[in-house]
Amino acid sequence: MRMATMPAVVQYGLNAGQVELREVPVPDVGEDEVLLKVGAVSVCGSDIHQYHATHSWPVNVPVILGHEFTGTVVATGNAVRGFHEGDRVVSETAARICGQCVYCRSGQYNVCPQRRGFGYGINGAMAGYVRAPARCLHPIPDELVFEVAALTEPSCVAYTAVVERTTIRPGSSVMILGPGLIGLLCMMMAKVCGAGTLVVTGLRKDSSRLELARQLGATHTLNTEVEDLAAFVRSLGDGYGVDVVIDATGVSAAFQSAMEVVRPLGQITKVGWGPTPLGASLDPIVQKAVTINGSFSHTYRTWERVIALLASGQLDVSAIAGLVTSMDQWQQAFEAMQSSAVAKAVLRP
Repeated sequence: MRMATMPAVVQYGLNAGQVELREVPVPDVGEDEVLLKVGAVSVCGSDIHQYHATHSWPVNVPVILGHEFTGTVVATGNAVRGFHEGDRVVSETAARICGQCVYCRSGQYNVCPQRRGFGYGINGAMAGYVRAPARCLHPIPDELVFEVAALTEPSCVAYTAVVERTTIRPGSSVMILGPGLIGLLCMMMAKVCGAGTLVVTGLRKDSSRLELARQLGATHTLNTEVEDLAAFVRSLGDGYGVDVVIDATGVSAAFQSAMEVVRPLGQITKVGWGPTPLGASLDPIVQKAVTINGSFSHTYRTWERVIALLASGQLDVSAIAGLVTSMDQWQQAFEAMQSSAVAKAVLRP
């Protein structure tokens, strides 16, 4: 019999620092839901933003943090079919959708206006157990260990941005702005797509992540605080700019850089979040006839393809999880990511 309570990382208020480890009830499951024993949950930049009250999305407090998770089925609702006790699974993040709007009914539920995700809209997985709708679940093979499977969700974010929202052909030149987890995964996805030149940019504090980018396949890395980005791009190929820029930073200055370095008829895909206004002219986009795409979240097909990439080793993210620790060390994990000491921290209950 499972315990009636469990430890969980709870955001209990909307001010900075209002997150703590609490004992909370183990959730019951509804008709269409399953209860998972959490195997691993990775820390997202959004969790850190919520911890520091620098987020730009609504948060329902109190809420258990954590939306990048994997685990084992321990209980199922009466209406659940296809999942059984003992199944190893990963879960999508669209915990609540309306199911009726044009986007839900056409399979694009990632942009449902009523979408609510784990960790901010409803309780997430930084806990011993998490309740999830059965429609969110995907089986994973035994060879996909929980610490790696916990990176499925951010890998899906990168897949959507690079494969589904951007056109990258073999030999394309691609610049990734920001060496955070999503930036690194976008670089790896671009490599899978056959990109030739792969440039990753960051700041002085990102030196360890830029080194990791080189290990993962970047052909060039730049510290934009000391190196002239525009001059570097002029030295590449014909000097007109890169084919594709992926903005994974979420800051306005980076988007201005993207407009400067993308080549005419090139593409900019923005996947990073950030509340700061742009404060710059968009004329370069018109002048260069640039295609701009926003990219958000993922859908069922994306998850199935990414799981296949991870299971086959074609997408090897094992080197990215720089810290794997216990749930009660959550604060150290947050700090390690905040300081850029690691690209990704993973918590195990």
